[in-house]
Amino acid sequence: MPGRTETSPSLPGGRLRDVRLSKGLTQEGLAERAGLSLGVVKKIERGGSARLETYHALARALGVRTSALFDPSGPHATRRDDRDKLDLMPLRQAIAPPMTVTGRLVSGDTVEPEPDLHGLRRTATALASSYYSDDYAALAGLLPALVRSARTAVDHFDGGPQHTEALRIRADVLQMAGRYLTQVRAYDLAHIALRDAVTDAVAAADRTAAASAVYLQGWTLIRQGRLDETEQLAIATADDIEPRISRATRVELGVWGRLLVRGSSAAARNNRPDEAREMLRLARTAGAALGGGTAAHPYGWGKFNWSTVALQAVENHAVGRRPDRVLGLSTRLAAAPVTMTSNTLQRHRLDVAQAHAMLGQGKQATDVLAQIHDEAPEWLRHQQMAESVFQEALRSSGRSLTRQQRELAGFFGVA
Repeated sequence: MPGRTETSPSLPGGRLRDVRLSKGLTQEGLAERAGLSLGVVKKIERGGSARLETYHALARALGVRTSALFDPSGPHATRRDDRDKLDLMPLRQAIAPPMTVTGRLVSGDTVEPEPDLHGLRRTATALASSYYSDDYAALAGLLPALVRSARTAVDHFDGGPQHTEALRIRADVLQMAGRYLTQVRAYDLAHIALRDAVTDAVAAADRTAAASAVYLQGWTLIRQGRLDETEQLAIATADDIEPRISRATRVELGVWGRLLVRGSSAAARNNRPDEAREMLRLARTAGAALGGGTAAHPYGWGKFNWSTVALQAVENHAVGRRPDRVLGLSTRLAAAPVTMTSNTLQRHRLDVAQAHAMLGQGKQATDVLAQIHDEAPEWLRHQQMAESVFQEALRSSGRSLTRQQRELAGFFGVA
């Protein structure tokens, strides 16, 4: 109705207001306890949106799960609507083709040669390298054709080892597509790709590939704020594939450890620190079993070793707004022989930048962001957290911006 300002109780703002009132807190009291401005609390309760980290800070201050601020039966108010992005149209057409009553809609009567499975695998491997080097242009350009070719291969071979291999390839290609789409925040399309990847991997009797696609689903769900589901999904799958440590292969240890790390990440964001620590404790078992070695799955969960668990511990401390522990653990990691992918390294640096910003160390935070910008601008472009960290760093800087700060302000579009 005209003039009405009360937020629906099914939306995060309405649920925040209800929980706050049930705790006997004023807006000012909640803002102070959460370490946020009064304006942020007022904005959310009026129906505005915020980043997941902001909701986590509010939930922590209220002593509830972050998921308690979201209505599972209604739309997630903070989800970016990427369903109509035209620049993703070729990938959308390849991953989610229209269906008739007899199957996928296929246009034209072109006759294609027998699929080359070895060639498809080589191309998939090359594109995986493009993802880890942050070459998103190559992924966006080549993934649609690769997905279509993988579909054609599965349809072409009628049973036998070639059909099974085609299913494995398509599962891996769809996992890569899901990773890329999650990175650029096209979450619904990413979920379709990863759901189909699980189906293909199960059909190919490849449990580790199926678990890898589940792990990536967890990332997509976290980005959507679906924290309870992520934790449940990770725990259920980890329980299902838990290996015998003394006999497990590297890949089995890697995917099991990765699932536990994903569950820990969700629990930390859901204001469940004890559960987050317990899952990291179990994940350390997998890391220890690898010794100094590394497990790898290039199409899905990437790499896993002891440092994966340590880096998640750093991230959990960042989520819990314990910047001193973030910087302390980061210093210890820097002294250890750790090999990281570009994606993992930049994510860790972003946690470090956030810790400096929390401590009012604007220059140090800006220096770290500038380093990320110099090395991985395409990766940084898709990190909403980075813009928030930069703005927090500016608040503790002087009135006059440095050249470095002006460049970052232009990059993030910050006035």
